[in-house]
Amino acid sequence: MGMFQTREPRRYRRVNIYTDENRERLQRLVDEVRREQGELPVKEKPFDPESIKGTFINYTPRAKKHKENGSRFGWPLIIVLVMALVIIWRLLLTGR
Repeated sequence: MGMFQTREPRRYRRVNIYTDENRERLQRLVDEVRREQGELPVKEKPFDPESIKGTFINYTPRAKKHKENGSRFGWPLIIVLVMALVIIWRLLLTGR
């Protein structure tokens, strides 16, 4: 009698819509084998941020010029000059 029988709920089956890990893993294995056989070119090394370090300076003329010339004087000299100007200004204002 169908009236008193309870149905089993459907089992949960998770389906990844966006990625399929099994297919990606299988594709990586196939590519690896093809590389070993020489059908595919050798895979490039992964991205290394150290490889692009300092390349920005080559494309900006102002930064390149500054790097070539170097700094003419450092921060200590600037601080000493500012302090000397403050002392001279104070002497001019007070008259001593």
